[in-house]
Amino acid sequence: MIRRTTIGLAVAATGTAVCMSMLAGWQRGGWLSERLVWVAASVVLIGGAHLLPALCRPAPLAVRGIGALLWLGCMAAASWGHATFFLLSQSHAGEVRASAVPVVSVPAHRTLTAVMVDRASVAAELAVADARHCIHDCPAVRIRRTSLAARLNALDAEATDVRRYRVIEDGNAAHRDSVRDDPVAARLAVLRGVSNARLDLFTALAFAAVLEGTACLLWWIALLSQGAAPVTDRHEAETAVTADIPAVTICTAATPPAVTAPETELTKLSRDIRAGIVKPTVAGIRRHLGCSQAKAAALRKLVIAPAA
Repeated sequence: MIRRTTIGLAVAATGTAVCMSMLAGWQRGGWLSERLVWVAASVVLIGGAHLLPALCRPAPLAVRGIGALLWLGCMAAASWGHATFFLLSQSHAGEVRASAVPVVSVPAHRTLTAVMVDRASVAAELAVADARHCIHDCPAVRIRRTSLAARLNALDAEATDVRRYRVIEDGNAAHRDSVRDDPVAARLAVLRGVSNARLDLFTALAFAAVLEGTACLLWWIALLSQGAAPVTDRHEAETAVTADIPAVTICTAATPPAVTAPETELTKLSRDIRAGIVKPTVAGIRRHLGCSQAKAAALRKLVIAPAA
């Protein structure tokens, strides 16, 4: 059960890593052929990062040394691909969050530079009109002065509106920028005193290292348990064969024995007794098996009792 669970977790971790590396490789390439090569290379690197330690375990020392160097390279390349995936996915998620932010609409308007250029021109004309002395056409001069002053006031009002619109636009941009960053990373960046971009990179590399290390360890345990299972079974069999027979004889003096010798040994002994090869005595069983007298006596009881 534990081995099946370990293999299941290892397959899930490797599948997740392969999907992430494939998406990152697809983003790196330009042409379709380049994207396919990037995807294939990513899958090979993931397989090497996850399986090389377990596969190189029974190899000679020189092969294991080369495998360790290749494993480090595969781990670095796989972690870099995972970091690329994390950063790209964070960027896409930020764009989605920024597009969903409600913004305050502002009417179409000229730039502040254009408004100030017109204002400077009108102010110059008004200064020229104020400097003129009225001799013959005084009403026309006063009308021009009034018109230029009104235009100057209108341009001042437009400049004020443009400044207010700029504040609104800057607020909309700041709001979009604030939701574009990951909320947890943004707060950690403030606490640590680092930039959001640097913290995002460190976080992506940490996630990639944890994923790769977990998958590598799971495959190591899964393949190690697979190779060690026969050894464990053989050890248990040897322990059962060399069980303490005198203790069994003491515990089963009045009743039929509750613990028997291994079935293969008991079956072989019964067959040899029926064939006449072994005499059904303690001495005969002892000579035939080369065991102690106590074990021979216990085995004789196990063979004779069913027949009786």
